[in-house]
Amino acid sequence: MHLFSRRALLSSISGAGITSTLAGQDARERAPNFWAKTLDGDRYTNDTVKGKVLLVQFWTTWCQYCRRDQPSVENISDEFKDKGLIVLAVNVGEPKKKVRKYLEDSPRSCKIVLMEDTNLAAMFATKAYPLYVLIDRDGSLAGRQSGAGGENGLRRLLAKVGIAAE
Repeated sequence: MHLFSRRALLSSISGAGITSTLAGQDARERAPNFWAKTLDGDRYTNDTVKGKVLLVQFWTTWCQYCRRDQPSVENISDEFKDKGLIVLAVNVGEPKKKVRKYLEDSPRSCKIVLMEDTNLAAMFATKAYPLYVLIDRDGSLAGRQSGAGGENGLRRLLAKVGIAAE
């Protein structure tokens, strides 16, 4: 009797369109336990986002690439909120007063979280911005994007969890 390895088995059924689903589920690790409180006072944890897709953007006010991506993040957030997308924009390392002043001049519709109000920044430490982390409806890490990718890059990232324009 010939035994198939997991990879051989997956490649043998790829023609049926099942590979990406099985491989995606098998390859994904659980997202670490997190908590976050937004500037508006909303609270998020692994349990509160279960069944939703969570896109976390790590950003700073001084980052030109974050500024360039901001309209794309806003468009994606608005377009897909009815499909279960939650966007948390985690500002890294800046005081609340500075972030609030920035938001007065550049308002955002997505949820804003300060680094001091979450453990996400410690879990996904980065020195380059923006950084995007995608968590699927089952609470698993589904993708990561380092650097600005614009709207097309964000759409490709969201496609990994089945969120796409109709």
